[in-house]
Amino acid sequence: MKKLFFLLFFLSFTIVYAQDYFPTDSGVKTTETTLVALTNATIYVTPKKVIKKGTLLIENGKVIGVGRSVKIPTGTETIDLSGKTIYPSFIDIYSDFGIKKPKRASGNSRVTQYDASREGYYWNDHIRPDVNPLKDFSFDAKKAKSLISAGFGVVNTHMADGIIRGNGLLIALNPNATDAYRILDTKSAQYLSFSKSVTSRQAYPSSRMGAMALLRQVYLDADWYAKGNMKNKDLALKALNENKNLIQIFETNNHLDALRADKVGDEFGMQYTIVGSGDEYERINDIKSTNANFIIPINFSNAYDVSNPLLAQQISLRDMRKWNQEPSNLKALAENEVNFALTTHSLKSVKSFHKNLQKAIKYGFDKEKALEALTTIPATIIGNNAIGNLNEGSYANFIITSGDIFDAKTTLYENWVQGDKNVINDMNIPDITGSYMLYVNNKNYDLTISGKGAKQSGSIKLGDKKIKSKFSFKDDWIEITLNEENGYTRMIGKIINAANAMQGTAFDILGNETSWSASKVVKKDAKKKKSSKKSKKNDIVVMPVSYPNMGFGNYVQPKQETILIKNVTVWTSEDAGILENTDVLLKNGEIAEIGKNLRARGAKEIDGTGKHLTAGIVDEHSHIATSAVNEGAQNSSAEVTIEDVVDPTDINIYRNLSGGTTTAQILHGSANPIGGRSAIIKLKWGENAENMIYDNTPKFIKFALGENVKQSRYQNGVRFPQTRMGVEQVFTDYFTRAKEYDALKKSGKPYRKDIEMETLSEILNKERFISCHSYVQSEINMLMKVAEKFDFNINTFTHILEGYKVADKMQEHGVGGSTFSDWWAYKYEVNDAIPYNAAIMHNAGVTVAINSDDREMSRRLNQEAAKTIKYGGMTELEAWKMVTINPAKLLHIDDRVGSIKKGKDADVVLWSHHPMSIYAKAEKTIVDGKIYFDIELDKNKRAAIKQEKSKLIKMMLDEKMGGGKTKVPMKRGDRNFQCDTLEETKS
Repeated sequence: MKKLFFLLFFLSFTIVYAQDYFPTDSGVKTTETTLVALTNATIYVTPKKVIKKGTLLIENGKVIGVGRSVKIPTGTETIDLSGKTIYPSFIDIYSDFGIKKPKRASGNSRVTQYDASREGYYWNDHIRPDVNPLKDFSFDAKKAKSLISAGFGVVNTHMADGIIRGNGLLIALNPNATDAYRILDTKSAQYLSFSKSVTSRQAYPSSRMGAMALLRQVYLDADWYAKGNMKNKDLALKALNENKNLIQIFETNNHLDALRADKVGDEFGMQYTIVGSGDEYERINDIKSTNANFIIPINFSNAYDVSNPLLAQQISLRDMRKWNQEPSNLKALAENEVNFALTTHSLKSVKSFHKNLQKAIKYGFDKEKALEALTTIPATIIGNNAIGNLNEGSYANFIITSGDIFDAKTTLYENWVQGDKNVINDMNIPDITGSYMLYVNNKNYDLTISGKGAKQSGSIKLGDKKIKSKFSFKDDWIEITLNEENGYTRMIGKIINAANAMQGTAFDILGNETSWSASKVVKKDAKKKKSSKKSKKNDIVVMPVSYPNMGFGNYVQPKQETILIKNVTVWTSEDAGILENTDVLLKNGEIAEIGKNLRARGAKEIDGTGKHLTAGIVDEHSHIATSAVNEGAQNSSAEVTIEDVVDPTDINIYRNLSGGTTTAQILHGSANPIGGRSAIIKLKWGENAENMIYDNTPKFIKFALGENVKQSRYQNGVRFPQTRMGVEQVFTDYFTRAKEYDALKKSGKPYRKDIEMETLSEILNKERFISCHSYVQSEINMLMKVAEKFDFNINTFTHILEGYKVADKMQEHGVGGSTFSDWWAYKYEVNDAIPYNAAIMHNAGVTVAINSDDREMSRRLNQEAAKTIKYGGMTELEAWKMVTINPAKLLHIDDRVGSIKKGKDADVVLWSHHPMSIYAKAEKTIVDGKIYFDIELDKNKRAAIKQEKSKLIKMMLDEKMGGGKTKVPMKRGDRNFQCDTLEETKS
């Protein structure tokens, strides 16, 4: 009830000083208006507008005057701030301040929850735009104190729980006010993320691509609801529509997720403000192209303790670079004109905020940009011009410092919030820090005083020996106690002049009195040391960013070239067969000419004598280069797409190129009968995800049969289906629904757009192809019959290890087979697999490909093809087609790749030996006329990795020797251990 009262009260009175309309019990009621003038200060009205020797006049929590000639009314309290600086208080617009952490859902964790637990709301518990954090808000005085001490005056807080998280509260950190006054806005923003709510155990979504698909469907449903088309009331969709004009703040965990969030926003005409992760520098051009505002944390990694060389070897170059490069992130963002605010989010302690920010400034981040990122930019993002500046009419939120707020030596004295003073360090306590010569008892001691304000402390040495001592400085009195072998000496005294010279009386253990004095040491080499410090700052070495930013990454992306490969044996994978002593010209990303004695002016010539040239290998079934594989929380996930989660940083892209693979279909996993849509990519190492995906890519989707989808090996599998006949029923039910959906869509009548049904309708309309995980002949027959019942064809059976049993039926249906060369008996339904499978299907007229389904096998598909010669007597030409033109045909991209033919894409591989020999090495792998793998360049990269690691190890050792914090590397066997055999392995 109390919170409800505050909400109603706030809606009626946005800015109130006190409840002056409340009745008084007795006596005369008086109102005191307090005017305060802070004079002679350097005032940062905004980061760009600075007033020297200015006056700041405040009244009732607001700025009513600022400038050099402000008229000060009679009776105004005046505070002389000569030598001091005033800045607007900082703003953190991404916080969970004062919000109780949500309780994790209880229940049996072994039993999966599929349905929503909230009635009257959206069907998915993780969509929570209706959550209003006001009812859970409780001002946290302790946390407010730490934020105030760091210079913050306003925070934007929310309930950090769910994919759509509800609205935010804009809070002034005024410990002396009531919620009615310090809550500046009860609907400041709407928050989103890719993370599920902890208050629900509902399984869907279980992947990043599932979260993206869910967001899309929610937006479509909200629009449908807004138009009055839904029969039921939905409080979540109602709230989502009400919040659509708020600032949309989206939390992400890495730069790939930032780009993914922006992609979803762009699809629905929505520009998210993105909470970054600190690694934006790795793809700064892509980050800039989002045109989004960002909120950036500054939680830098500690150096690794590399004093143990064995453990040091286990650290990947990527992780080493992260420590070195992270502090340059803010500089990179600013120089690329990305608009961003700073946040304390992800910091273990607010106390580390200034230290990290000072480090970023040392790494080149501009101080004016830093101040903007803490004041005017967050205020603009959140849409409140009364905070983040000291213009007339703004809140009197400001901090008073001894100087430059970003200087480590600067003392932050006070932080005024809504005109209320919060003392951090008493500005009346003089700064006496420095080195002193202390004279007492005929001895000269070295006294060093450090710290700020009342927390200034001293340490004493006699020569090189540290003396046990106590030091206090209070009310201008200094008290020092020396504890030496011959007893103690207690000294009491005061500062006697502006140079901080001190003197007073000393008492020994017997009570004898003597005098003592201390004078500040002015070091002659101060200028030299200052110069040395400046030099040290300039000595900061930041390793250059590669693409991707890891071992074997490219500092410069390959350029398309005109390449003439001379006198090479050409495996065309066409009717022309194998051509001896032939030239191939690659131009403008295409195969321009094939013949003998070709010439091309300006072309890069490569001698192919004794070598073999083939089309790039095409892998029909792969799971590399993706941040998610399965969305298995429902029996159909046709709404998700692997294209959303392509991961261009996967080292397996480079490894596949080194094995001659240039194209791969990245398939959804086999967790459910109807899986997700595929991504067909070219392995362009160093490019971003979008540039790897084929233009006008054929549409594919993954289906699955057998043990996986009926959850045979799940101890607590409860999702339908649980049997093979249940799997058939899933297909029948979904295609029946899709047929009805498609008919309604084509009728012209209004319909609710359903992404899942849209995808299945594309199958019915022969616009999308199915690649189906399969093993057992009975199920293979079943799916072909289901497809024929709904008048479409299965495109490819992948795995298909019992294909030899039904090869004639496959040929009749028109389905291809993409199989393993010699995998068998790794689970029960594979017991009947034979290595002659590929040859038998081929001889029956089925288009057959050899696939990998494995990140290691995909590097050796040339050898997998060779096995079909041993098992089944395939000719060399037909065997090679199984990893080139045949998978290209199955993927409907054979007009572009899979063979060496004039006009096709310049995706070729130059081999050192016969391509199916165990001695064959891919010397050059070319994609679209760009050399993405070169065996000689690879050797150089390996040497460069060793050199860079040595430099970084030395830097980390220097960091440790200099007293910096370090962390222990993970040991071999740890979950995230990264092998250096080929530099990086995905965890």
